[in-house]
Amino acid sequence: MLKDITLGKYYPGNSVVHALDPRTKILLTIFFMIAVFLVSDLWLFIPVTLGLFGIMLLTEIPIKLILSSLRPMKWILVFMFVINLLMIRTGKVLLEFWIIKITTDAIVRAVFVSVRLLLLVLGTSLMTLTTTPIRLTDGLEKLMSPLKVIKFPAHELAMMMTIALRFIPTLLDETDRIMKAQTARGADFETGSLIKRAKAMIPIMIPLFISAFKRADELAVAMDSRCYHGGDGRTRMKVMHFAKRDLIAAAVLIIFFGAVIVTGILL
Repeated sequence: MLKDITLGKYYPGNSVVHALDPRTKILLTIFFMIAVFLVSDLWLFIPVTLGLFGIMLLTEIPIKLILSSLRPMKWILVFMFVINLLMIRTGKVLLEFWIIKITTDAIVRAVFVSVRLLLLVLGTSLMTLTTTPIRLTDGLEKLMSPLKVIKFPAHELAMMMTIALRFIPTLLDETDRIMKAQTARGADFETGSLIKRAKAMIPIMIPLFISAFKRADELAVAMDSRCYHGGDGRTRMKVMHFAKRDLIAAAVLIIFFGAVIVTGILL
């Protein structure tokens, strides 16, 4: 399951989505998240989902790889679905047993929240899959650069966010390696009660924390040895600039998802 987590992973490619400026992708991802939250009717998720799958096809990334990012979310989705199913009491009662009451409004709300969460995960996964960590750092810093007027540490914050994002796949691989080593020594992580399985994770967490601190120290030494001192006077080999394709992509997506939001408001 750890290998299914795509957050922070980059999939090399030459698609039109890969070629977009990172600032464009960051802003469009934020706009997509806002659009998903503003959708108020379940049926409006149909055009949003179709639009998202259209973008997936443009990335030329295997659909199976993108959808695999949903696998680690299954228990969260189940939890959110059950909570909404039991908490909503309005609507026509379909099933009533003891303190449990399932209504039509509860089912609609549970499906609504689950679909919204799925779309948010898929949308953010597309950004990280099509953007390298370095380009993501540069894009975040450029977007936050106007805040430097008020002494906001835009470069440092962007660097920390990207390093954290970059180390997610590394730590996942390290966790998988430790789990395989412990399993080879007779450890069991799949059976037993919840408490027993939680205790079985202790032999994993300790070496994982040690490895994480070691990697952080190595990164700090590497940055210090290269005389890294923040964003002041820093130059870049590849200078970012908006192209015609960025304007076209932004216009198409804003018009499409904007039309979905306006339709929901009017109807």
